[in-house]
Amino acid sequence: MNVTKKLCEAGFKAQSQAESAALVLKSCLAVTDTRRLVGNNPAMASESLVRTLEDFLAGSRDAVVLEEGAVAFDLARAKYSISGERGKCLLHLWSTERNIVRRVLEAEIKNDVLRLAVQRLGQTRPSKLEICRERDRRTPSARKAARSAYQQKLRRVLERQFAGFTVAQLSTAMDLERSFGPIYTRGLLKQGRSTFAVLGVNQQETQASIDAALTFGILWLDAFRQAQDGRVLVEGLKLFLPAGTSALARERMAHLNRTAAKWQIYELGERDESLREIDCADRGNIATRLLHRTDDTVARERFAESIGRVSELVPDCEIAVLSAAEVAFRLRGLEFARARLAHTESFRNTQEIVFGVGANERVLAENNVGDLADLLRRARDIRDSHGPRHHPLWRMHPERWLESLVVRDVSAIDERLDSSSMYSQVPAFSAADRAMIDVLTVTREGQLAVVELKADEDIHLPLQGVDYWSRVEWHRARSEFQRFGYFTGHELSTEPSLLFLVAPALHIHPATDTLLHYISPEIDWTLVGIDERWREGVRVIFRKRA
Repeated sequence: MNVTKKLCEAGFKAQSQAESAALVLKSCLAVTDTRRLVGNNPAMASESLVRTLEDFLAGSRDAVVLEEGAVAFDLARAKYSISGERGKCLLHLWSTERNIVRRVLEAEIKNDVLRLAVQRLGQTRPSKLEICRERDRRTPSARKAARSAYQQKLRRVLERQFAGFTVAQLSTAMDLERSFGPIYTRGLLKQGRSTFAVLGVNQQETQASIDAALTFGILWLDAFRQAQDGRVLVEGLKLFLPAGTSALARERMAHLNRTAAKWQIYELGERDESLREIDCADRGNIATRLLHRTDDTVARERFAESIGRVSELVPDCEIAVLSAAEVAFRLRGLEFARARLAHTESFRNTQEIVFGVGANERVLAENNVGDLADLLRRARDIRDSHGPRHHPLWRMHPERWLESLVVRDVSAIDERLDSSSMYSQVPAFSAADRAMIDVLTVTREGQLAVVELKADEDIHLPLQGVDYWSRVEWHRARSEFQRFGYFTGHELSTEPSLLFLVAPALHIHPATDTLLHYISPEIDWTLVGIDERWREGVRVIFRKRA
């Protein structure tokens, strides 16, 4: 690397190749490739490298790890640990498929990618490791080419499949004012005075972008309607998704207002340009299921020793029972440790405590108790309402922080809600994905209520709320909640569930009102704007009801 070469030419000599490489550290705080020297002390360099990795990974919960250009780990499912012992920075990554340990020599951040020079154990030749916050690793030119090719393909399909209609304004041009980016191909199908808005997405985009297509389809439909002078009838939206990817959009579309527009969804096979319309009104084959609720009392008794050990360090920590075999410990929503059952070589279950932030995980032992105590001291000082706002620990998991405040008194969101009976992070599976409902509670009259929380501006808040509401309604209509251990001792109402969408008042996306306008009238929703200083206490600024 250029900086290393200059340093060597200037006369900096280290005792070994590893020590020489450890002289240089790229600053984790720079978005560009700004670099800084960390000194000629290997231990000091190791400590700085450890902090660089920890700070970057703390804010990269959904990152992917690439080794020699190939995806090796998905940090949404994999785990990692970082150690700086004996003057070496070691990165350990593992998942159900593989397990690697690499010594980190250099680190650099550029364009949301942490680039590492690493050594395999037992080898001297360095290799490359990249940790990417952005899952789409295509180059800008490759993305542009794929989108341009899809635009032409969609045009051919539209002209062939919708004879009698004229394809107009097909484009991927940026329109930041209306939140339209180049991911989606937008256009119109016209026949006389009748017009349909068209929006499509190609199969090379991420699943998250495909799932988000309905949000932007609604906004495209509304934007074109607003631009008309009454001479054109904009009947509805035709949404085009890659084959086999429409499950989540279909579930959401089933709960849009059918008197406001005609909603149609198609799966486009890009290889043979085949087209199949999906019936979003038929939810008979939607496979959704609840998990049985774990008995908190039994789980707490099982992990009493571990709970006592952690509570000695953090008396006011939040204890969340995740399952019969796992308990989480949190501080203002930040999970810092778990107690769980582990299998030994003799196939006997034993308890262990693992600690770390995010995917960072280490087993608690006598030789690292001090590391846990140090993590807790940092978290307690930083994760405070008046803490350093730019620190990764302060920024991590804001929804969980907000959730930890809401569950203390959910009636602060709406006086109808019952604080004595509620559940947070309720898993609800469907054919599309695994959802975690932020807060599930009831009113004092026994009516179910879904509370969806956002701490930052999110254009998808309305449709995510609809998604979770629909799953709760599915199980409510089948009287499954009490059968699965929820709300025992309560008489649940037969009235449809309520939906509460909660976000800081100044962080509610401007498109939220438009999206709510197209939600089915069967959903009784309430938009709740809270004070921006919610970390000091949740206080409602306004409520807007359906």
